[in-house]
Amino acid sequence: MRATFALALLLAVAWADHHYGHPAGDDPNHDHSHDDHSHHDHPHHGDDMSCHKLAQPNSDFAFALYKNINSKNATRKNIFYSPLSIATALSMLSTGARGNTHDQMFSALGYSSMNQTSVDDACEHLLHMMGHSHQSQVLNVGNGLAVRTGFAYLGSFIADVKTHYSAEIFDVDFEKPQEAASEINQFIADKTQGKIKDMVKDLDSDMAMVLLNYIYFRGQWEKPFDANYTHKAEFHVDTNTTVMVDMMNRTGRYDYYRDMNNHTSIIMLPYKSNTSMMIVLPDEGRMKDVEDVMCTTHFMHWRKSLSRSSVDLYLPKFAVSVDATLDDTLKELGMNDTFGDSADFSGISEEVKLKVSKASHQATLSVDEKGSEAAAATTIEVMPESMPERMVLNRPFLIFILEHSTCSILFMGKITNPTEA
Repeated sequence: MRATFALALLLAVAWADHHYGHPAGDDPNHDHSHDDHSHHDHPHHGDDMSCHKLAQPNSDFAFALYKNINSKNATRKNIFYSPLSIATALSMLSTGARGNTHDQMFSALGYSSMNQTSVDDACEHLLHMMGHSHQSQVLNVGNGLAVRTGFAYLGSFIADVKTHYSAEIFDVDFEKPQEAASEINQFIADKTQGKIKDMVKDLDSDMAMVLLNYIYFRGQWEKPFDANYTHKAEFHVDTNTTVMVDMMNRTGRYDYYRDMNNHTSIIMLPYKSNTSMMIVLPDEGRMKDVEDVMCTTHFMHWRKSLSRSSVDLYLPKFAVSVDATLDDTLKELGMNDTFGDSADFSGISEEVKLKVSKASHQATLSVDEKGSEAAAATTIEVMPESMPERMVLNRPFLIFILEHSTCSILFMGKITNPTEA
């Protein structure tokens, strides 16, 4: 077959939510005895765990993505994406890349000191670690491959993505693009519990395959906010724009750090289980300064510097959904060949010349008081008599959702306008 198929719309899907579909109250099995210990310690068992090899490159890639996306971002627009989802999908695609195409992908992903086998093993371990379900949290990360009916792909590629990336593989007829799109959309909807529905709208009839990665996270705050304290308040999008938000309020013991050098305050809000939301609030007018220097080193410094403090926290309720087309971003990060006619994906098919035609991503997040429909939880904390730190999120702030056992950044972004869904 001589046709040059446009390979792979590369697709990453993400959704994070604090709601529970069923009233779940407080988890009776949750052990509160550890609640006052620091949540940012890594588990000691196995710092040699293979998935930890990806922590640094994935983090570097996450910040490189942020800088690029932010440089293209319209002012007053929210940014939200899953660096883990994007890196996993690209790692899966790299198993079929060869030559310069492979080198560029590995360089952009920060894997230059690793080989494909160690990346595959680390990804397999990462997906396995994330697959452990917890009663009070849902975290599903996985991959899919929609393949053109009758397409001649190499068995070794399919074996690799099944083994290391737990990819579910299904045939679609791209010559009927609407039917193909609806099958792919159904797959995504099923995996994200119906939260992301019509991700794929237009498919070319000359598609060879669509790579899918999804991440679905639903967590409950370890320390819920009391809805009685939620009140209307102003949020300053920029110097000229103010919007009204539902501002939640809670005074409690949190891991907190005031970074004087970088003009920013950092707080860690734990979910039940092994995930947390880290919020970074730059001082007034300092967002750009923080964004310019923000990198893995700062991020690690912030996490290590947190200490238990009394904090009077004001956090707006919000729900954001952000679509991003990543083609230009990935090219600018060095993956030029992937999208061009010189692409070498001969590890996927020797008969057909392939290139990536499109890379898109959608991420959604909602934040509210409970993280569960019925928060009957009462957390009583012993507060010292000194005045608590005051952290009022009434201007743009940065967020990270972290998974501690694998040291992964599941999601990250910037909330510029909490009222813009």
